[in-house]
Amino acid sequence: MTVVEVARLHKVYGERVAVRDISFSVAEGEIFGLLGPNAAGKTTTVECVAGLRRPDGGAVRVLGRDPALHRGAVTASLGVQLQDSDLQPNLRVREAIDLFASFYPHPADPGELLDVLGLGRHGGVRFGKLSGGQRQRLSIALALVGRPKVAILDELTTGLDPAARRDTWELISSVRERGVTILLVTHFMAEAERLCDRVAVIDAGRVLACDSPSALTTRLDAGQRLRFVPSAPLDDTRLAALAGIESVSRHGDEVLVVGDADALSTVTAHLARAGVLAHRLRVEQPSLDDAYLALTSSAAS
Repeated sequence: MTVVEVARLHKVYGERVAVRDISFSVAEGEIFGLLGPNAAGKTTTVECVAGLRRPDGGAVRVLGRDPALHRGAVTASLGVQLQDSDLQPNLRVREAIDLFASFYPHPADPGELLDVLGLGRHGGVRFGKLSGGQRQRLSIALALVGRPKVAILDELTTGLDPAARRDTWELISSVRERGVTILLVTHFMAEAERLCDRVAVIDAGRVLACDSPSALTTRLDAGQRLRFVPSAPLDDTRLAALAGIESVSRHGDEVLVVGDADALSTVTAHLARAGVLAHRLRVEQPSLDDAYLALTSSAAS
């Protein structure tokens, strides 16, 4: 079942076109990611989905309803954590979630939700005293307290240290396990690869590609990158002359070979003939980051 549908969305601010033509759909139970550089149109898109902005063209449906025309019904089904969300610094954690719970007719139990998100012992702490990771946990709690069917999370892990970011990823996965469909805005490729079932890559207000992270990576014909330390002197010019090898470079004792999809077998066969062992051999396959850069670079040229 499709729970979010965006078709040919268009939005302008004065003379600036924020969203030109964006279309995608999100299935029930998915974690769907929106990727793109700053000012690509990601936040404007999710604000239209949340009913916070009215599109200038195209159509948006959340659970079959237009957010602009059925604001109350859509809001009751949505949990939203926007990029610039903030709270009054003296507001305590328990006060904040009790306040948000009062907005809904049948909210989740605030105390239970804080316990699940690891904030049960911090109910009396003021918002201004929370760490970055704790603030993000509270943001998730506030987005979930109304028992939403769909949650919009915009740049949730920006500014967090690596440990707090990974903790937040675990929380997002657990939110999906509660039956919530998630629309996730991020510019962290590792985050999208870890969490998202599908992603839409957006640039200049348009969707450049929409697929699973693995499928987008597979489309990229980037070959392989091999790194190793040879056990004996090695002639780089002979290595570079092998079929399918694009370049050979040195970084201290380490050799970096860039080649096609058969580079590993080509190089290892050559090393075997030369009687050279490849110590600390690493094979680097294309990543979502590579696919994203290829897509956005092509769009800019």
